[in-house]
Amino acid sequence: MSLLHNVDVPFEKATFGLGCFWGVETLFGGKTGVLRTRVGYGGGKAPNPTYKNIQDHTEITQVDFDPKIVSYEELLDMFWKNHDPTFKTKTQYCSLILYHSPEQKSLAEKTRDEVKKTSKDEVLTRIEPFEIFYDAEGYHQKFYVQHHPWLCAKLELDDTDCLLNSTLAARLNAWVTGVGSLSQIEEEAPKLGLDETTVEYVRRFFIKYQNRSHTC
Repeated sequence: MSLLHNVDVPFEKATFGLGCFWGVETLFGGKTGVLRTRVGYGGGKAPNPTYKNIQDHTEITQVDFDPKIVSYEELLDMFWKNHDPTFKTKTQYCSLILYHSPEQKSLAEKTRDEVKKTSKDEVLTRIEPFEIFYDAEGYHQKFYVQHHPWLCAKLELDDTDCLLNSTLAARLNAWVTGVGSLSQIEEEAPKLGLDETTVEYVRRFFIKYQNRSHTC
């Protein structure tokens, strides 16, 4: 069976900032219905930000998702539950939702207002229209799976373009850090074209790291 890097179905985009993007990418990459993830910089006005010169931008994670499988509301729920939107931090790591449509804006504002009702502190999340996404440097993309060079070489994940656009890469980046579930691995691995040797390798790391914090 060939490796499934590109799932060719209609999709929508969602873009979030909720701290260091290494861990955030694993969070969304492990969600069934998410097709692709990529990390980068956005939300600012200065041109061409980089990791060493991020300027007024924020570390963000962009998600391509199949709305027939996972809804934007579900992704928003993950957003709110996996960081503290009242925590004051520098712009690089701030709480940020960049919406791609009027519907996304409405849902983001609705859920923010719900969070405000139960929060003792000020909710600092910015909700703004998406304008531009600057890809982060290659070594940031699927950061954790890149620490498994054998896996990347075997599965043709050894160039930045593939890391940016591969469904397989998104899922593996989550699984090797313990994000997702064993049942998800068993169900999706054959569809992604993984052989039993690879599945056993991934399963071992999933078990090792599951239930741990995935912040940077």
